[in-house]
Amino acid sequence: MKDSNFHRYLEEINEKFEGWDFSSIYDTGRIQNSLLSWSYGSKVISAMQGATAILDMGTGGGEFLSLLKGYYPPTVYATEGYKPNVPIAKRKLEPLGVKVYEVVDNEHLPFPDNHFDLIINRHESYSVKELKRIIKTNGIFITQQVGGWDCKELNDWFGVAVNSEFKEWNLQSALKNFSIDQWEILEQREEFPTQRFYDLGSVLFYLKAIPWQIPDFSVEKYQDALYRLYQHLEEVGYLDATQSRFYMKVKCK
Repeated sequence: MKDSNFHRYLEEINEKFEGWDFSSIYDTGRIQNSLLSWSYGSKVISAMQGATAILDMGTGGGEFLSLLKGYYPPTVYATEGYKPNVPIAKRKLEPLGVKVYEVVDNEHLPFPDNHFDLIINRHESYSVKELKRIIKTNGIFITQQVGGWDCKELNDWFGVAVNSEFKEWNLQSALKNFSIDQWEILEQREEFPTQRFYDLGSVLFYLKAIPWQIPDFSVEKYQDALYRLYQHLEEVGYLDATQSRFYMKVKCK
């Protein structure tokens, strides 16, 4: 394959990605998403009013939480399970007064019982049992999750089955974990917006940032499929993939 533009795109797999910062791709318009009917940020800001202690689960590099600094209650904590992100989150958040904890799993969190009146979670796993332990009575849990069939078109393109661990994960399966005798479901929505990739480099960036999409992905293994995708993008101009997103706001009884 002698196409120099194709090989230049392949080199983007080596570009540095840290924290949870997609700005180099999204801010340049190389990936664009259709809109959801809700804003996770607006939901969180509204819920922060009157809160005294909050926890951000899976803060990444602290990118989102740092933007809410004008709304912080007296006590703010964050957790992160991906080790390389922890020092990034600490550098960004601890000067703002946020205590950042590295966690091994979300079933054993380093917090006392009945500690938080607001727990927020975007695209992070959680244990309902552990949530129940650390949240106060009448405390609020807000989460936006990625469904198991997210961007299945990418899997189809590379001939890789959807990850069986997550394929049953959707709004209904998530709601079943919140028993009605312990939780009140305040809000729930599920939608399937389009994510549009405009060049091969944006696809490579995405697959590097989201390694569970194609778990065994490498440029070498999938070079033929990548070249076919490159040709498609050059001819058509984009590739559409269907996202899966759902949102829940629940209150602890």
